[in-house]
Amino acid sequence: MKPTLLFLLLVLSSSSFAQTLRVAVAANAQFVMEPLREAFQKQSGVQIESIVSSSGKLTTQIQQGAPFDVFLSADMDYPNALHQQGLTTTNPVVYAHGSLVLWTLSELPLSADLRVLQNPLVRHIALANPETAPYGAAAISLLKSRQMLASVQPRLVYGESIAQVNQYVLSGAAEVGITAKSVVLDPALKGKGHWIDLPPPGYSPIAQGVVVLKRTGQAKAAEQFIQFLRTPAARHLLQQYGYRTPKS
Repeated sequence: MKPTLLFLLLVLSSSSFAQTLRVAVAANAQFVMEPLREAFQKQSGVQIESIVSSSGKLTTQIQQGAPFDVFLSADMDYPNALHQQGLTTTNPVVYAHGSLVLWTLSELPLSADLRVLQNPLVRHIALANPETAPYGAAAISLLKSRQMLASVQPRLVYGESIAQVNQYVLSGAAEVGITAKSVVLDPALKGKGHWIDLPPPGYSPIAQGVVVLKRTGQAKAAEQFIQFLRTPAARHLLQQYGYRTPKS
């Protein structure tokens, strides 16, 4: 290959890589992230690569030097901790508020009082690990507030994140799951089982934070994405997946 052609290929490859924004995404937001990614890419021309896991695990990876540009957390505590450690460029901001639902693929009757969890046919109840997933912590808080945690504790099965909770429900490994509302509103899951809202009280409103990470090599594109999340188009997409969005 001629040196000039090789140089051009390297430049083009470098340019393409430079325009890829690496976004760490809490598992509850993995489904809405796809339409957000498409809309942002169409508007800005910037490609997005999503890395999905629990907020706690993503935070640990960031602390260990993972080359992420933006962090979409399932709460404000994890991004605030990163900011206090000097790992972000600015204070995190709330981009959405999430909530819980009770979901099953069975014919079991669901109600907001969670009475179904006492049904002997419910042998496994899936929820996210409360140590690393804010939605799991919210689910535990809800069970405590209903004075049900002790009675259902032996049947709780913990997923590493909301994504694994969904797998437990979809595979039948758990008869019911306490998951994020954004999950059951994903078009791909339409008609799969039935669900019921579990809004507060019982747990604190789940304020989800976004922050630009200091290690980013894409500061301009990262800020563009933060601004994009505040646009009417992004807010509309988030609302379609059951999130409440803060007033702009």
